[in-house]
Amino acid sequence: MSKTIFKRIIDREIPANIIYEDNLCLAFHDISPQAPVHVLVIPKAEIACLAEAGPDEQQLLGHLLLVVRRLAIDLKLADGYRVVINCGPDAGQSVDHLHLHLLGGRALGWPPG
Repeated sequence: MSKTIFKRIIDREIPANIIYEDNLCLAFHDISPQAPVHVLVIPKAEIACLAEAGPDEQQLLGHLLLVVRRLAIDLKLADGYRVVINCGPDAGQSVDHLHLHLLGGRALGWPPG
């Protein structure tokens, strides 16, 4: 099985504009932003999508959300932000590695699409 682009970023084989990293995850700016602020938060563990996460990932999933919260503060998104997790091709997931989109910096419409 070949590495996903996110695994290659984790392994530093592909450069990324990394803005946060700890022992469980890293965050970087999306190369095709859909809002003025568009950051991806990815676990270092290789989990294909949210549907494949199990009870053993409970603490990791909570950690990812707290990292998003911290980044939203750091990125001055006090007026609001959106967190998106796409799961599967019908939801628009294009990389089979769990990732959270942090979007903000402008008013975001609803429904999203």
